[in-house]
Amino acid sequence: MKQLKLHTGSLVDLCEDDVDIKTFIQGKVNSPGREDKDDPFFVCDLGDIVKKWKRFHQRLPRVEPFYAVKCNPDPTVLKLLASLGASFDCASKAEIKLILDLGVAPERIIFANPCKQTSFIKYAKANQVKMMTFDNEPELHKIKQHHPNAELVLRIKVDDSKSLCKFGIKFGACPSHAKGLLEVAKKLDLNVIGVSFHVGSGCYDASLFYEAVKSARVVFDQAADLGFKLHLLDVGGGFPGYDDATISFEESAQELNLGFDEFFPVESNVRIIAEPGRYFVASAYTSVCNITSVREVFVEGSNSTEIDGYMYYLNDGVYGSFNCILFDHHNPIPYALFGSEKTDASYRCSIWGPTCDSIDCISKEAIMPKLVIGDWISFNNMGAYTIAAGSKFNGFKQPIVMYMCRRNFLNFFMEELVETDIKNIPQKSITPLLNAAKAIVVN
Repeated sequence: MKQLKLHTGSLVDLCEDDVDIKTFIQGKVNSPGREDKDDPFFVCDLGDIVKKWKRFHQRLPRVEPFYAVKCNPDPTVLKLLASLGASFDCASKAEIKLILDLGVAPERIIFANPCKQTSFIKYAKANQVKMMTFDNEPELHKIKQHHPNAELVLRIKVDDSKSLCKFGIKFGACPSHAKGLLEVAKKLDLNVIGVSFHVGSGCYDASLFYEAVKSARVVFDQAADLGFKLHLLDVGGGFPGYDDATISFEESAQELNLGFDEFFPVESNVRIIAEPGRYFVASAYTSVCNITSVREVFVEGSNSTEIDGYMYYLNDGVYGSFNCILFDHHNPIPYALFGSEKTDASYRCSIWGPTCDSIDCISKEAIMPKLVIGDWISFNNMGAYTIAAGSKFNGFKQPIVMYMCRRNFLNFFMEELVETDIKNIPQKSITPLLNAAKAIVVN
């Protein structure tokens, strides 16, 4: 298996097209790169991110993606997305610096935190990051004092009642208050350029996207009455990150496109951006954990010796990568890679993390084969809000990431194959991939 070195210092394995993720993981469980061979790790399929990029532009051709850095700040993923042409949604000074240090132009950043620390605003000004959101009057006065030439985007509150993570309880001006905020901005001679919203993370009703676009149109009209010439619509995030989500990405895109056609047609010349996070990375990551301990669970009864199931203890948990269970309402589904005991029998089991806290439970009930200490368990769809929020509580370090890419994306890394393997693909279709190759591959 050939490996290429990335600019971030990591290696990417080039795999045959028919290699599935389970087979790849089986070949990596004893690989070097970890302090101990039984340490947990992630596998990131870079080709999956590229496919998501192409799918996004096919379904939402008018929308520019500003990747939400908070979702997963893996430097390799950021470099890949930047090379493909993505812009970035940053929420803090540190995130802005992270993106600027990749060589991304400040025009490709939106400081999408409506309530910003003053020193962060000063940092944005010093580094020519102009585009930022607001949703309250004090924020306008703060921006007037510290970044008066900023390009402001008014974030409004929309219906997020059918989303797992509701942002309206914290952010967004009520539409009925939008006009008053615009009037204040006018008096302060601030440059309001657009409107943003977020239907919530984990949205399970695609119609919310259409209704939100409709609400944004009302604010655009109010701004026009006050003399503003708004030219930006930011539709936020909330797009599903894997195919078996409650609603599909295609359903979300269809509702958005209906809204665009009705309220912001092409001839309106309104620039449309979005802030997808989990959409790009959720399905690209697989978590791989080692079973460190096993307990038998007996049928109820003080003298019972009949086994009812098992408790499996892993070396990653809710204080680490599985914080998504607590913070993101994620329900990771375990599967055994290969058991030491070859049997078709399945048992009820619970799965626990490594810390000395009883809330460190990954799954209270699952059906698994009988496993033993040293066996491996994997979880798909682990790229969103996992690594980003993991801690080192109890001294457990965060898993490393291993990168893979199948050879049907080899052109993504190897420019010299353009004239042979992919000569029948239009140049405009492969240019972003080749740009990414130049940007992230050393050799």
